[in-house]
Amino acid sequence: MKNNQINDKEILKTFGSNVRIIRNNLQISQEELAFKADINTSFLSDIENGKRNVSIISIIKISLALNVDVIKLFEGI
Repeated sequence: MKNNQINDKEILKTFGSNVRIIRNNLQISQEELAFKADINTSFLSDIENGKRNVSIISIIKISLALNVDVIKLFEGI
């Protein structure tokens, strides 16, 4: 973490942004990613907008659906 401070909102925003960037780079819709990750589309939208604190299970499902290492979702945090 930067400066040894934890800012919950920034963590959620950065995580969500990483998900969105990777998804867009793969040229897949939110609906397709949500289906592949077995999560609700509105839940995924909230994740990408930094509005949800995501469980480790959902994080792993998203990383598998995006075919990336989990650590990629946390870059910049």
